[in-house]
Amino acid sequence: MFEKIKAWLISQSIEFKEIHHEPTVTSEESAKVRGVDLSIGGKALVLKIDDSFKICVLSAAKKLDSAALKKYFGTKKLRFANKEELMNLTGLVPGSVPPLGRPIIDLALFVDNSIVKNQQIAFNAGSLTDSIIMSVPDYLKVAKPTILNFSE
Repeated sequence: MFEKIKAWLISQSIEFKEIHHEPTVTSEESAKVRGVDLSIGGKALVLKIDDSFKICVLSAAKKLDSAALKKYFGTKKLRFANKEELMNLTGLVPGSVPPLGRPIIDLALFVDNSIVKNQQIAFNAGSLTDSIIMSVPDYLKVAKPTILNFSE
């Protein structure tokens, strides 16, 4: 997945920094090994909203406002993908999902305004030991997400 992401970014003429580091599970650990502020971390959550899975990305310094997403999608049903579903959908383990939908992961992508406000985004890129840091304008250009407000 890491090589696929790098090749895709290069093919899109996107500048990025890659960091190889100790395995990280939490956003706080990831920020520390990357040497960046927690707020620029892009936390990618795979959520089942109604009957379909979506990737929702918010600043690692924020918490998910599930009520806002439920309201946007007009549903009462929202939950996190479990480990098995995550593996089936993405081939990845929890904590390694990049904040990228199609063509990297075949799921719709929604990005919170907490990401848009930053200059950079840092994220685990398909593994717990590889991160990418890139500019938010470049990220938005290639990721082509739907932008919403769903953090608190």
